[in-house]
Amino acid sequence: MEKEVKKAKTVGEGVKFDRIRRITGYLVGTLDRFNNAKKSEVNDRVTHATKE
Repeated sequence: MEKEVKKAKTVGEGVKFDRIRRITGYLVGTLDRFNNAKKSEVNDRVTHATKE
């Protein structure tokens, strides 16, 4: 007797979302409402290597 093996689905699979960042305590998706100081803070940040 053969058993069917079902692949487990990952939570959130197929759901599209934008990048969310934490900037001075705020969770934001876009920078269009930020003043020049906050935009400058984003540009000055150091990016860390991530595992993929």
